[in-house]
Amino acid sequence: RLVQTAVKDREAAARENGKDGVGEAEVIDILQKMIRQRETSAVEFESGGQLDLAEQERTEQEIIREFLPVQLSDEEMRTICKDMVREIDARGLRDIGRCMSALKSRYPGQMDFVQASCLVKDMLRTDGNGKAESDTPDAAKE
Repeated sequence: RLVQTAVKDREAAARENGKDGVGEAEVIDILQKMIRQRETSAVEFESGGQLDLAEQERTEQEIIREFLPVQLSDEEMRTICKDMVREIDARGLRDIGRCMSALKSRYPGQMDFVQASCLVKDMLRTDGNGKAESDTPDAAKE
């Protein structure tokens, strides 16, 4: 019921702004936000010694996760990020945006994009030989 209410509220707000409703990407965003809220609440309850309420929040999190697409494992995400960097021929930190845009369009709701961004950034900081980007001759020219 909480999920349905959140989606209906977002649809009502969209209609007030002249839109037709919410799309799948927005529903996924709503669900992810609900999960983050419950995680924050669970941590606060645990630090306050209210373990029963923390457990209830974690249970709700798991129920909400059932409505999301299956999440990619860390290893799958690392492989996908590496392939994406290679595919779009990203050569430096300035290409993070292009990589992340492509990842978000191909894998909506299937990975933690904050973590993916960190992975891509780490990959682009090195040239594949362990050298920092700033150590390469091209970086010195920029």
